[in-house]
Amino acid sequence: MEVLLESAVTVFSPQSQSHRNFDFRISDFEGPSDWRTSNIKLRSRGFTLIELLVVMGIVALLMVLVAPAFTTIKSGTDVTSGAYTIKGTLDTARTYAKANNTYTWVGFFEEDVASTTPGTAGIGRLVMSIVASSDGTNVGSSSGTIAPTKLIQVGKLTKIDNVHLATNLPTGSGASPRSTFDTRPPVGPAYCLGDTANSTTPFQYPVGSPYTFRKAVQLSPGGEARINNNTNALQTFAEIGLEPTHGNVVPNPTPANLVAVQFGGVGADVIIYRK
Repeated sequence: MEVLLESAVTVFSPQSQSHRNFDFRISDFEGPSDWRTSNIKLRSRGFTLIELLVVMGIVALLMVLVAPAFTTIKSGTDVTSGAYTIKGTLDTARTYAKANNTYTWVGFFEEDVASTTPGTAGIGRLVMSIVASSDGTNVGSSSGTIAPTKLIQVGKLTKIDNVHLATNLPTGSGASPRSTFDTRPPVGPAYCLGDTANSTTPFQYPVGSPYTFRKAVQLSPGGEARINNNTNALQTFAEIGLEPTHGNVVPNPTPANLVAVQFGGVGADVIIYRK
């Protein structure tokens, strides 16, 4: 026996100000297929597999195209970050020397980043150490390695990866504006750390460290700075040049993103110039 249920639905339309009655019976819709074939259709549409594959392919292609650009940006950022790290180290050493009325040295050692033995000289990592005279005197006044017993360490060793002490940097013209690399104040090779000979007073510190710092900047109690040989005359400017590396290999020809960290021999200014 078929059971029929009847109902009346009253719809009020504000626009027409009229009523309409619709009569329907449950038996009019006998199953799910009747709902699909009725005038009431609900459909949700998503992406097809082919569409998703096409979108993924386009995204992958764009990533391949822009990857070199991001690599270049990262390289530039690394060498610039390294320059600011050196600036901070020089500022720390100068401040310590003046505040404690003593001599300090910032030592530089280039390490082979591909070697598993710490202290292996090479390219790819720059290691820095700040030391100070334990008695306030210029313990580096005579030639030869400074005795560790005459030094105290200021802070920990600082290591910067993917940089190399640059040599043969353009001397600069000294013209304005001073914010660009080629127009920085001129510095001769004798006062560029990468071009100078090794220090006449190298040091190894802390004791037992595998690093012997043969290039150094000396700061006096008055804040004067000299590169390597502490008998050198004070200069208006000296500088530390940096260039990026790929592992333990320096790019050839010289890369465009060179950086120069200049510091005054007498004044306390440390300025970074880059291309």
